[in-house]
Amino acid sequence: MGAAAAGGGRRIRLACHMPASPPGLAAKIARRIRRGGPLSIAAFMAMALHDPDSGYYARRDPLGSAGDFVTAPEISQIFGELIGVCLADFWQRIGRPDPVILAELGPGRGTLMADLLRAAQAVPGFRRALRLHLVEASPVLREVQRRRLAEAEPHFAEGIDALPEGPLLLVANEFLDALPIRQLVRGRHGWAERLVALDAAESLAIVESPESPALALLIPAALRDAPPGTVVEICPAAAALAAALGDRLARRPDTAPGMALFIDYGYFPHRSGATLAAVRRHAAASLLEAPGEADLSAHVDFAAFAEAAGAAGAAVHGPVSQGAFLRALGAEARLAALSRGATAAQRARLESGLARLLDPAQMGNLFKVMALTSPELPPPAGFATTANR
Repeated sequence: MGAAAAGGGRRIRLACHMPASPPGLAAKIARRIRRGGPLSIAAFMAMALHDPDSGYYARRDPLGSAGDFVTAPEISQIFGELIGVCLADFWQRIGRPDPVILAELGPGRGTLMADLLRAAQAVPGFRRALRLHLVEASPVLREVQRRRLAEAEPHFAEGIDALPEGPLLLVANEFLDALPIRQLVRGRHGWAERLVALDAAESLAIVESPESPALALLIPAALRDAPPGTVVEICPAAAALAAALGDRLARRPDTAPGMALFIDYGYFPHRSGATLAAVRRHAAASLLEAPGEADLSAHVDFAAFAEAAGAAGAAVHGPVSQGAFLRALGAEARLAALSRGATAAQRARLESGLARLLDPAQMGNLFKVMALTSPELPPPAGFATTANR
């Protein structure tokens, strides 16, 4: 659509507005819409999060109490240590390859990896075999990771296609939820797409495209006959990542076996509903009011991720709840070990941190864990009761 149609489409009630003559990134988004027409939600998210000049991850460390959100590694050291236990156990099962690529997608402050590497020291030969590669889009966080993990001599990669060949152990915590999503809406006769456009006052607003039969092909089969008004979120970037990893894991399972472990909040099986949200300073924020100033994320469709990875040849394990996964790896035993010799205040912090990760009413059930492995390998530790998909 051309500039004349930039405000076109059917406006819907959830439309959010920003002041006219918007500053910074909002102005850049508005100029792009005037030139080329409305943006998909995915295109808007990509600019809001990763614009090289004003994107959310281009200029800040968003983690911690002084930031916008907190992740599991920042809550308890036990989280990263148990991820290390899971990877070390898998490394032993595949013959203790040396070297082995250890990769993390979106490493944040490097907290998970620092705890993982510390735990790796307990397994003879494991720490020596690891070659650390980090996939991080934020230049600010890259510097934090470089300093914190200097002893491990990290290499930085732009994506998984830049990782070296060979046996692979990959971990990604709260990575998939930040990948750009598209929102499709069931209309009276077919499916439409939610877009970001400009209204008559030159403010950003959410609109709907005309209905198109082609959009139905993007909807999971189980949801295609949903009633009018139903919203379905899809994440092409997550599907592409799953397919690429599935292909790599299946390509040379005898000489370059591997595992990719994903921990995130989401659902299984497929589910409808709008989950895209903005968070700023640990509170809900407007999606469009200040692009680049708030984190944007959506719940992960683990069923779609599993289908894409399985179709490419990987074995899929899970998802299991985060609480069940951590308990299976010995979370309570690790808490007991850390509590011995700790002060009362330290014990209280350890207990409250782990409780937050395990409690079904907090992160225990909402967060799920899925593993992709080379075919014909047994389930990784923490997945013993699940079957390959």
